[in-house]
Amino acid sequence: MIRIDGLCKKLPDGRSLLNNISFSVKAGEFVGILGGSGAGKSLTLRCVMGLVQPTAGDIIFSRTKASGEEETFCIQNLSERRLREARRDMGVIFQGGNLVKRLTALENVMMGRLGHISPVRSWLYGFTDQEAKEAYEVLKSMKMEDYASRRVGNLSGGEQQRVAIARAIFQKPALYLADEPVSSLDPKNARKVMKLLKPLSKDKPVIGVFHQPHLTAEFCTRVIAIKGGEIVYDGAPDLDAATLAMVYEGELEEVAREPASVAADASSGFAAEEVASLRPGTITP
Repeated sequence: MIRIDGLCKKLPDGRSLLNNISFSVKAGEFVGILGGSGAGKSLTLRCVMGLVQPTAGDIIFSRTKASGEEETFCIQNLSERRLREARRDMGVIFQGGNLVKRLTALENVMMGRLGHISPVRSWLYGFTDQEAKEAYEVLKSMKMEDYASRRVGNLSGGEQQRVAIARAIFQKPALYLADEPVSSLDPKNARKVMKLLKPLSKDKPVIGVFHQPHLTAEFCTRVIAIKGGEIVYDGAPDLDAATLAMVYEGELEEVAREPASVAADASSGFAAEEVASLRPGTITP
């Protein structure tokens, strides 16, 4: 479960980017965050990931340990070591995938579990045959088993996103976070990715940032709309025309229509310093 309470982010000059963002998401929910350009959608998600330190507010992330004990993290107050521990249970799917292009699809999937093995083992010995088999089975569930030995740099954008989803699943997280996972895809591949994300919410909370209200209406169980750094809607995924007009204003015509084909192999919109490194326990790129 993830709970955000009174989240605020201000710039040094006092300008407010996020103002009193509050919501919670539990297992069984696939929550889509909508809003116009610069509304604060991705910034909210980056605060949850611990990539951005909020000015105020609480981000409470709970997981169940293997022992059955409940463990709670207050993300904004964690040390670097504890933040790495929390991220072990955050399956993150970035825009463009953030895969290691020189490695194969199977190798990229296995990297999802780096945080669960010792640094010595990760640097010297790598993964076991059993882990490789499990990673292959996850790729198979994405209908990507035929691409297991191919370098992901040679895959299409839609194929890369399926590898990224497989990596997140292989991580066995307690929470899935997707930051604009379909923004660089054509309509057909965007729908394929949404169909893969939706079942993940059966057992784990899923939060995604999207630009396409027609997709969130079809696949999400709930929508949160942010405008000017504030939540202006939290409810059923099928927003009416008046609400969409209020949320998007001048951008409504652009987001309301089915998107045209976009270059499928676009790179991530995240700056390099915003993406955690490959060190065990961090969010893999």
